[in-house]
Amino acid sequence: MDLLQLRYFQAVARHQHVGRAADQLRVAQPALSRVIARLEADLGVPLFNRRGRRVVLNRFGAAFLVRVTRALDEINQANQELHDATGGARGGVAIAAETLRILTGLAAEYLEEHPEASLRLNQCSTPVMAEQLRASEIDLCLASQPLEGPSLSSIELLREDVLLAVPPAHPLARHKEVAIEVLAGQPFVTPRPGYWQRTLIERMFTHAGLTLTIACEGDELAAIRGLISAGVGVGLLPAVARRLAAHPPVAWLRVKAPECQRTLSVVWRHDTYFSAAARDFRDFTIDHFRRRFADAAIR
Repeated sequence: MDLLQLRYFQAVARHQHVGRAADQLRVAQPALSRVIARLEADLGVPLFNRRGRRVVLNRFGAAFLVRVTRALDEINQANQELHDATGGARGGVAIAAETLRILTGLAAEYLEEHPEASLRLNQCSTPVMAEQLRASEIDLCLASQPLEGPSLSSIELLREDVLLAVPPAHPLARHKEVAIEVLAGQPFVTPRPGYWQRTLIERMFTHAGLTLTIACEGDELAAIRGLISAGVGVGLLPAVARRLAAHPPVAWLRVKAPECQRTLSVVWRHDTYFSAAARDFRDFTIDHFRRRFADAAIR
């Protein structure tokens, strides 16, 4: 048994699909299958149940994954800790966010001040970010909804209202605010489940006893405003979107619901080694948002 086998096993276990794991690892699928077969032979037990192209961890594989994840995490931490202790060059930092737009100005400012640094950015939904943190695949993330867990720490970067955007010719466009009950039956343009706008609108509709009508859902968050402007439906956007751009044109309304807000936080694990580069980027991020949003609540 060697580290390569363990890393390959971890990838297959997470994807539950040999082909997708092979794509991530950039290895041929037959070669990956052979590595997993050898590992199972070495251990003397099967680790997966095969279901067509998918593979599902059995009870042996699930127990083994816990130990493998812990072992690989310790090795990764040891490598980074030694790197920092010996005064090596500034290390890389892996960051995740629901939209890369929020990282654009931050990354540009950071790299201008730290040209020797390297950043690895990843866009994904909140559940995926939480899993990546637990697996130590990222150092920190910027999340617009709470990430909970005994090993996670967070610092609030900003809190702002979330507004309803409607097409300019929409009947609601002449109003300044709207009750959540009025939105029953309105077609919504929304991200897929897991992104903060979707979680927020579903929570508000559930509290009001309403059924959400979805006209369009997807992963291209930057396209939401354009689709609303085109008349596809209505949708929730953060107040910062109104301040930063005038186009494509939409009408903005406040939603009369106290929970119609988003809180952006930087989140990291406190039970694992946090590299000097990651600490530096976290602190830079807090300062960046404090300067950019002077009225933001920083805890």
